[in-house]
Amino acid sequence: MDRIAHPGLRAKEMSAEDAAALIRPGHNVGMSGFTGAAYPKAVPVALAKQIGAAHAAGQDFRIGVWTGASTAPELDGELALVDGVDLRMPYQSDPETRKRINEGSMNYCDIHLSHVAPTVWQGFFGRLDTAVVEVAGIDEHGDLIPASSVGNNKTWLDIADQVILEVNEWHSLELLGMHDIYYGTELPPNRVPIPMTHPADRIGQTTLRVDPEKVVAVVRTNAPDRNSTLKPVDDISKQIAGHFLEFLEHQVKVGRIPKNLLPLQSGVGNIANAVLAGLDSGPFRNIYAYTEVIQDGMVDLLDSGTVAKASATAFSLSPPAAERMNERAAEYREKIILRPQEISNHPEVIRRLGVIACNGMVEADIYGNVNSTHVMGTRIMNGIGGSGDFARNSLISCFVSPSTAKGGDISVIVPMASHVDHTEHDVSAIATEWGLADLRGLSPKKRAKKIIDTCAHPDFRPALHEYFEWAQKVSKAQHTPHDLSKALGWHQRFLDEGTMHS
Repeated sequence: MDRIAHPGLRAKEMSAEDAAALIRPGHNVGMSGFTGAAYPKAVPVALAKQIGAAHAAGQDFRIGVWTGASTAPELDGELALVDGVDLRMPYQSDPETRKRINEGSMNYCDIHLSHVAPTVWQGFFGRLDTAVVEVAGIDEHGDLIPASSVGNNKTWLDIADQVILEVNEWHSLELLGMHDIYYGTELPPNRVPIPMTHPADRIGQTTLRVDPEKVVAVVRTNAPDRNSTLKPVDDISKQIAGHFLEFLEHQVKVGRIPKNLLPLQSGVGNIANAVLAGLDSGPFRNIYAYTEVIQDGMVDLLDSGTVAKASATAFSLSPPAAERMNERAAEYREKIILRPQEISNHPEVIRRLGVIACNGMVEADIYGNVNSTHVMGTRIMNGIGGSGDFARNSLISCFVSPSTAKGGDISVIVPMASHVDHTEHDVSAIATEWGLADLRGLSPKKRAKKIIDTCAHPDFRPALHEYFEWAQKVSKAQHTPHDLSKALGWHQRFLDEGTMHS
């Protein structure tokens, strides 16, 4: 079948260059994409060339770029290289984009992923001039067959003044039926409860709606998603995963969670995949996932039957796994539900379902405050993403990381976090390769002892104990004792000397 089955929209087919020319300087552009899944492949590249040409001619041409989350070099990278972005939000992982944010030439707004849609609807980022959305196809009614991510596409299509569609023939049309697009969200005071009580509930429709009159261009493409191939799971990741899985087994044993656990959320990365791999050899079966992204490890669990169904907003698959997903899309759509991120990350739903969350971190301090975004307090890495949505609202919220970085020169456990994304109130447990510290029910000073003795690298434990004991001596308040003159001294030492070791 023709991927563009609607005659009126087929008549608007044009080249990526002609479509990009419809985006003007100063436009805010809502792009599809969540991780390297279903981001537009052609229009951003063509737009970057036009911006570069404008700059070469002495003309100012920059745009606002809004997405679901991170994208890929053809979008974030190309636009950053020509200094074409004024404001980027809400999450990014591109090296060129990160470089410009940290040098101050690109504005960046890092917000919770569940907050993006309502914040945009309220107009805080201004008008959305253009939406550029990749889809798998357009049916005869003009409805859009979503591709490998949903993200904020529903919102972009609803509110943009004009819409450019990329129809990517690389995606399988068998994806139709996998998605669950809910159109019942409202702003206060008209907000109503999200009608979900189980991760596998379907509450919406399988296609995206768009006003055909707003569509100004349709571009055909045929190009794969670009996600990084996952690194082989290393020993440290396996050790961290082992501690987390042992913790879950204990929670079942003492009766806090059922034998098939509660819905699982896992962040992106090697440790998350190690945890998922460990689940396949563990005692748990008939597990459900309520998460943001589906990685290779989750697909393996669906294949083995360990996970019954998984709900997310996007795939984040290596190239071989992405090809497998395309080839077996009809089979996987019975096991996978892809939703808008305002639903996949909705605080009310996360709390109601009792999600068990596992996310990565940059560092944690001895009292349990977690930094997941900034290196040495000021240099942004990627952004908070959805970790805050899940940390604040999950039944159990665990943060994981190797205990050191930079070849052992940086301790991930520090006296005071140089930036805080997740306060001690939202952190149930912290795990490194040395162990897992369950922090629930502990006062700050008891948390400190637990974290140092359980999670810190042995090379740094004596210095952490020394700081903690000193802080108790000099602090006038003993609830959370600190010596503010020394609390960030480890970070300053690294900046000055290249190591946190004294």
